[in-house]
Amino acid sequence: MASVFARLYTGTGAFDIVGRRRTWYLGFGVLLLVCLLSIVLRGFNLGIDFTGGTQVQFPTSGTTQEVEVEDVRAVYEQVIGEEPAAVQVAGTGAAQSVQIRSETLDATQLVTLKQALFDEFAPLGADGAPNPAAISDSAVSGSWGDQITRQALIALVVFLVLVTIFLAFYFERAMAAAALVALVHDVVVTAGIYSLIGFEVTPSTVIGLLTILGFSLYDTVVVFDKVKENTRGLLGLSRRTYGEAANLALNQTLMRSINTSLIAVLPVVGLLVIGVGLLGVGTLADLALVQMVGIIAGAVSSLLLATPLLVDLKMRDPKVREQAERVRMRRARASAATAGARASDADPDTADPDTADPDTSDPDTSDDEVLATELRREKALSAASAVPARAGRPAAPRDRRPPANRPSGRRRK
Repeated sequence: MASVFARLYTGTGAFDIVGRRRTWYLGFGVLLLVCLLSIVLRGFNLGIDFTGGTQVQFPTSGTTQEVEVEDVRAVYEQVIGEEPAAVQVAGTGAAQSVQIRSETLDATQLVTLKQALFDEFAPLGADGAPNPAAISDSAVSGSWGDQITRQALIALVVFLVLVTIFLAFYFERAMAAAALVALVHDVVVTAGIYSLIGFEVTPSTVIGLLTILGFSLYDTVVVFDKVKENTRGLLGLSRRTYGEAANLALNQTLMRSINTSLIAVLPVVGLLVIGVGLLGVGTLADLALVQMVGIIAGAVSSLLLATPLLVDLKMRDPKVREQAERVRMRRARASAATAGARASDADPDTADPDTADPDTSDPDTSDDEVLATELRREKALSAASAVPARAGRPAAPRDRRPPANRPSGRRRK
């Protein structure tokens, strides 16, 4: 366990995330399929803000007994004969009240329900005495929820278009495509989980869904920025492939992504525990739940989906594939040179200078001077490897002097 944390903090590429991308694709594919089937077959549990209905509300201060959600639900079921859509306690202290949301009730049902609630709890009116008028009702139209949804969809489309343009200019088209796929994954998974579990979808849910897009994109951009830094001048180098450079970037940002996600989830957990559990503000549950699901989905997709997908998109480029082949050939030459050196007891006279690679350290490609030096060295190695090696040692130069018994053509004095 200690070694795992040590590898997380050092970020030296010990976790082969990109190399196992087929496993991640399979897992994400199954998850997306389940979520899409749930959305199509089960649908969503839409709140009355989308479907329309009736809301009944009364204050809890001064009631004859402590108001519990289950007691209010029991009164409603006894009068109407079915469960309400939602019963929640809002506010604290003297401003605390109970809200009942249900399907549309007719006038008779509404009068009967209000009278039953007054007989059970006797809420106080404005004059400080029990008064049936303290129980108010209002009709909720589904048109407001439809309007919120329509505006949210427009905002989502505009956001995706602007993000695509930004990523295409700041990074490249492959990174923009991979980031958008991860973004769509986060939206579908979050919506699918709401459909599977049956959470009530309210305007707060729609707003919360939009807020998670920024977090998911931020985490992906951080990883892609490191990938961009690690792959500077990569086509001219032959030390590592694009996939290996991207995997190193993932390892270097892995701990940062985990810490960022944990820090982002903690306030949401606090919102659920304190806001919903202790204070009883049920309206915060929809916003907190969608944010928690979205943050977790965004963190996982930025690490296990976006970057592996980017590598697959880049490997479609012939130049990237050619560079990967040069890396393979260089490693094969280095391996052959090492084997030959061991077989000849490391005799320097038999070593092949074209395959020798004394510098095994990785260059810092973020430094322009280091990158330029490394590119010049790669060109020199490529030129040297193109010269055919000689079969044996060169013969010694012949003595141009004539033999002693052969006249030289000079006249003796």
